[in-house]
Amino acid sequence: MPVLLEGSCHCKLVKFTVESNTPVPFMLCQCSICRKVGGYMGSVNIMGNTKTLRFVRGEDKIKKYNAVKSFDKDDNPKERYGSERAFCTECSAMLWCFDEQWADWIYPFASCIDKPNPLPDLPEGESIRAIKRDSCPSHVPIPEGAKAYDGYGPGKGIEDWHKTTGAWVE
Repeated sequence: MPVLLEGSCHCKLVKFTVESNTPVPFMLCQCSICRKVGGYMGSVNIMGNTKTLRFVRGEDKIKKYNAVKSFDKDDNPKERYGSERAFCTECSAMLWCFDEQWADWIYPFASCIDKPNPLPDLPEGESIRAIKRDSCPSHVPIPEGAKAYDGYGPGKGIEDWHKTTGAWVE
């Protein structure tokens, strides 16, 4: 049964809802993009069902950013990723990430989810996953109790968790 997530940016100009089958914040992405746009430690995404995204207000206040994959010798963008990160044009709060190759899912940042409050806890015996450590400098810590992975870890990602059984598909 999907959970209705209510989210907003910091200045509240953007408010939205989206349904999620996986409302538990469990993956801390520490790739170079998530650290630069989300903060020192990275960002935590939750998976939502794209077709259920609804705006309460502020759709016109959203800008999208396609992260740079590579730069030329003068630091000009040479190639970009297909994924889009949406953020508020007023307060710059990161709202979600979307990629056409996984068009059924949208990935709201846990930091912008207001309700339910609190978000569901991790299932017993599970821990936060710090992923994409292979593009993370060593001075960025791994949260206490987290399992760290160079790539995405077991499974294909958030899509492999909680589908039907509420457990990891490994």
